[in-house]
Amino acid sequence: MKGLSNTFLRAICALVVGLVLVAFPDRAGDYFIITIGIIFLIPSLVSILAYATARAEERGGFPILGIGSLIFGLWLIVVPGFFANLLTYVLGFILTMGGVQQLAGLVAARRWTSVPAGFYVVPSLIVLAGLLAIFNPMGVQKAAFIVIGASSLVYAFSELLNWFRFLRNKPRKDSADKARKAGDDISDAELIP
Repeated sequence: MKGLSNTFLRAICALVVGLVLVAFPDRAGDYFIITIGIIFLIPSLVSILAYATARAEERGGFPILGIGSLIFGLWLIVVPGFFANLLTYVLGFILTMGGVQQLAGLVAARRWTSVPAGFYVVPSLIVLAGLLAIFNPMGVQKAAFIVIGASSLVYAFSELLNWFRFLRNKPRKDSADKARKAGDDISDAELIP
């Protein structure tokens, strides 16, 4: 029963994530940033509450890190769009610089060998994708989240199909033990003269 519940839990989670990403790709970045904000918020609240409820002689230092995490977590939750756009700008810049570096490497390689024109296609596309991310961050986010969401949906359906086709026919532990014991009895019988 444990394998069944884990399989369905994974499939359902992937299905929900995929549906949210495909249905609301323009808001998915905000939800992702809010989730990160909550991840910062919970431990910070625990550390602050632990400090506040401890006796004076048991208290350690003031939880500066907890206060900082609390403020940052609240900032992520209150203004998620700013961080989603900032992340897209950073990734766009990294893509652009990577593509430019590849193009520069190809130009340098022309000094000692001939470089076919086809080798310039992929680095040029990387530069264009990076520039597109810098100048149109929301469009890039939306497309990326749709691809991730569709992949999650494919994973969910694949997980359910695999369960239906293979895992549901998996023998239970008690029946596997019985089958193994029956096999042992048969092999013992063969050894008797």
